[in-house]
Amino acid sequence: MVRELITPEENKGTVCVTGATGFLASWLVMRLLRKGYRVRATVRDPGNKSKVAHLRALPGASERLELVGADLLTHGSFDAVVNGCQGVFHTASPVTIVKKDPQMEMIEPAVNGTLNVLSSCAKAPSVKRVVLTSSTAAIRFRDGFPANSQLDETSWSSIEFCTKHKIWYHLAKTLAEKAAWEFARKNKLDLVVVLPSFVVGPVLPPELSSTAADVLGLLKGTREKFEMHSRMGYVHVDDVASAHILVFEQPSAEGRYICSATELDVTELGEYLANYYPELPVPTMFPNRIPVPYYTLNTEKLERLGLEFKSLKEMFEDCIASFRSKGLL
Repeated sequence: MVRELITPEENKGTVCVTGATGFLASWLVMRLLRKGYRVRATVRDPGNKSKVAHLRALPGASERLELVGADLLTHGSFDAVVNGCQGVFHTASPVTIVKKDPQMEMIEPAVNGTLNVLSSCAKAPSVKRVVLTSSTAAIRFRDGFPANSQLDETSWSSIEFCTKHKIWYHLAKTLAEKAAWEFARKNKLDLVVVLPSFVVGPVLPPELSSTAADVLGLLKGTREKFEMHSRMGYVHVDDVASAHILVFEQPSAEGRYICSATELDVTELGEYLANYYPELPVPTMFPNRIPVPYYTLNTEKLERLGLEFKSLKEMFEDCIASFRSKGLL
């Protein structure tokens, strides 16, 4: 965790968070309010009390949180939203199960949604920096990297590899980030990108994100989703929220930042959880896992800015306690 540098009462200006009801975005809104920012948060329907109640209940929300409606796929719908904001945190991305056409159902919404937000930011003279949430899915899927590789911010997933293997989410994240960098260069927009690995931790929204639902499934004995995940990194949601604020506030921050506490094969994760939580039916054998080369993620760039990652034990302890408090375990 990054230590608090200011008192919560200090007014640090106005920032925008897109997709604020999401798993990560809710934590980001909470952390920004705690640090003294005024937060303009976009949601699909500000009038949907059940969807936004957890945001309105956050400390500082009654004084410094504004919920506004905006549609990612409507060009110009963010113009008024970002105007007057010093920073924009674009965390929102359409998440859907591809049924027929991945291009129309996932890829184009992800790319166009990102470009719509950035286009609005480029028009607003108040916006000094945009922080985009990407994913390590945009760096770790390609042919040819040898075992024992250490992947860093220069790494990119292969469009051809993702297309060939029909891993549409990873393709969408890769193409959306590439489009964002191209737009930022052409429009001289100060863009910084955070690339979290698999995010674990307490859930603030009433509904589980797909990520949290996958973890809950694993804890209840379901193998399927994690066999697909195979080897990957894990990171506490609070650390990801803190990383976004850190790269926004640090004038020297630039480029991409990998955000991951540790990397594990799914069999290692299963054995770890089964050992710590023997009362849960966590599987330890994953016969259909997709084999990938052993790799690690280099997080030195983010750590040099001052971020200290929570442990695997902390992230799953917090996550499981959250599930239990909701009656899900």
